[in-house]
Formats: sequence, structure tokens, C-alpha cells
Amino acid sequence: MSIEVSRRSVLIGGSVVAGTALLGTPARASVPTSAGIPDLDVHVIVVDGMRPDELRSELTPTLTGLAAGGIHYPDASAITIAETLPNHTAMMTGVLPARSGVPANSVYDPSIDKKRDLDRPSDLQASTVLDRVRTELGLTTASVLSKHYLHGLFGDRASLVWDPQPLVPGTEHAPDNFTIDALIRIVGGNSPRLSFTNLGDVDRVGHLDLSGPSIRIARTAALQNTDNQVRRFVDFLHDTGRWNRSILIVLADHSMDWSEPARLIGLDRPLNADPLLAGKIRIAQNGGADLIYFVGPDGERAEAVSRIQQIVDGVDGVESSHLPAEFDLGTNAGDVVAFCAQGWRFSDPTPLSNPIPGNHGHFVTLPIPFFLSGGHPALDGGRKIDTQARTIDVAPTVAALLGLGAPAGGWDGVARTTGVTLNV
Repeated sequence: MSIEVSRRSVLIGGSVVAGTALLGTPARASVPTSAGIPDLDVHVIVVDGMRPDELRSELTPTLTGLAAGGIHYPDASAITIAETLPNHTAMMTGVLPARSGVPANSVYDPSIDKKRDLDRPSDLQASTVLDRVRTELGLTTASVLSKHYLHGLFGDRASLVWDPQPLVPGTEHAPDNFTIDALIRIVGGNSPRLSFTNLGDVDRVGHLDLSGPSIRIARTAALQNTDNQVRRFVDFLHDTGRWNRSILIVLADHSMDWSEPARLIGLDRPLNADPLLAGKIRIAQNGGADLIYFVGPDGERAEAVSRIQQIVDGVDGVESSHLPAEFDLGTNAGDVVAFCAQGWRFSDPTPLSNPIPGNHGHFVTLPIPFFLSGGHPALDGGRKIDTQARTIDVAPTVAALLGLGAPAGGWDGVARTTGVTLNV
């Protein structure tokens, strides 16, 4: 197995390569401020694509038990657009896409005149708690991200970075058992004060067609296995004496919706049939959302945007169209964003462009599970909080727990520390 070494520790497969500063047993740095909780480890665990109705004891007993014993936000939501990259970005930055530069999984890149994934470190334009906790507090952080493009987007911001492998062909993600293996090795060997883990199996199985019983069985199996993997990590924390110094923030990045094969929406053809728009439209298709870009003369843009919305809103299966500024999506999101209705999906530029029945990004896929749990005495569990929590609240919550101040420009999210006693 090959080993790659960067300027900080990089963890690949079963091997750990530690930088000089991390050799031996790492010392636990004290939080250099009175605003946080000393002797606390924060572990953020994302069950990618999990729906809130899947948090139930007969399906996910470990996660359900952690939620019941912790601080549970039943009315929780992803940010728009409900996709993996923008919501993981929101979790670690605490700011909206207009500031982070990541509004969707895929955008149109005018420099290459093509759609592409936002999978480069340079695409993420805001600071994250992974790098700020490391540089401003001097504490070790870790990213354990199962998806290849997530790993690419976050780069080496954390002190310890796992290069996900083995990658499943076609899904480009590492199975959850390998991901939890890596998390256990990293925590056991380096004791990071903040870890950020993505478990991708539930999402990847969720993109399959759930109209048949065999695939529903696969979804159930994926949820049960992911629940077992979380239990393995919890057991590890107990067995190594770390549980009583840990707070877990567990959530999803989006949920999932399924469409029938014929419920496809194509916007490329009707838009290019309009004389004003013909040849001047580019679309970044994101399953449940289409980002639409006008590439004609700026003097025509206002009329073109109005025409785009008029045409799009008349297409069967489209729930609504909006200006990206309505959701603080930023300039990367183009000129118009369209969302499909429940049970539909976008497929641009052709009906064969998106053969995947399971999709997200649209409004029905915003609800997510979200809770804090753990054994740290500062956490007073067994609570349900009616206030809506969002993925963008994770970073300010982590910051409040560890005693990190807000970034320049402040947070767009809110610290969810009800039921947590700070300064203990």
C-alpha cells in the first residue's frame, strides 16, 4: 500500500504517517480561553443522505439511543442547495455559500466552458474550524471523509487527513467500515480535539431505485451497517476512557427523494428553443436542482433572466425557480436556480444525463437528523429542542465548545449549546 506524506500528517488505508510534532503520545493542549470547555473532544459525524424518519429504534438503534440520551433537534435542516459539498462546507465554515464559494456539488466553470464538481481546495474560499482550531488554538484536528470529492475540497486543512480508500468504483467513496477503522486509528493514535467524519454508504445506496423490494432491503442494510459502525466508534470511546471527555455532533447533510423513471425534467431544450436564449445557456445539473447560467451579452442579462424563469416555471415537474441571491448562493450559482417537485429529477442536457432515481438538492430533501450526544459532564442530555437547527450551525457550535471566536464577518449559523454548560 502506497504512503503519501504532505506538510502535515496524512493517513492512508491502514497506515499512519506522523509528522515530527506528532510522534509519540500527543500532549493535550489546553484551550487558551475561558470561553470553551477544557478537556473536551468534539467528534462531528455525518451520516450522508440519512432521512430524519430513519432515526428510529428498529432501524438505527445506536443513533436513536444517542439522540434520545443527548440533545435532539427534531426540526433540523440542510441549507439550500441540499447537496453534499455545500452542506459539509456549511458545517465546517459556519457561513453561507455566497461567502464560502460552494453553492452546489457541480457548477458551470466559464474558464473551461464545462460543468465540474467543486472538488478542489481552492474552491473553498472561507476558513474552516478544522484549520482555525489548529492554527488559532494549537489543537489537533482530523478529517476522515469517505467521499473522494469531499477529500479533495477540504484538502489539508486539518492536522490529520485521511486519504479515503479503498474507493468503490462508480461511487468514488470508501465504505463505512473502512472509514470508521480510520477514525478509530486516528483518535486512538493522535487524540484530536476535533474530528470531522463523513459516512457515505447510506447516500450511495440511496441513489439507487427504491421502487423494488430488493433495493429497499439494500437501503435498510446500509442504514443498519452504518448504525453498527457508529456503535463501534462509541464502544471504542468507552473502552479507551474517552467517552467522558467527548461530545458527538451527529447529523446528515441532506435527506433523499426518489423519482419514477419517466419523471424527468429537461431544461436545456426549452431554454435553447427561445430566440433570446439559444446558444447562450449553460446548466449545472444537481439532481434536485439545476443551476442555470446566461453566457450572452451582459446587456441582455436582465431580460434573459426573466425569460429563463418564465420558461422554467412552465415546465412539468419544476416546483419553482429563484434568483441565487434569495438563498445567498453567490456568483458561482449562476443566474437562476430551479428546484424540482417531490418525486421528480432534473436530467440535463439529455434524458440520459441523470439515470439515478434517488436524488436530493430540492426542498423536500432539506430535513435531516441532528443531535448532540456523548459522555462529557458538561452535556445535560435527554432533551428535545424545538428550535430549528441547520448544518450551518455546526461550526459555531464547535467553536463555542472549544473556545474559538467567530471568523471575520461573523457566523451565519448559530451555536447550538442549549443543554451544554460552558466554562466548566
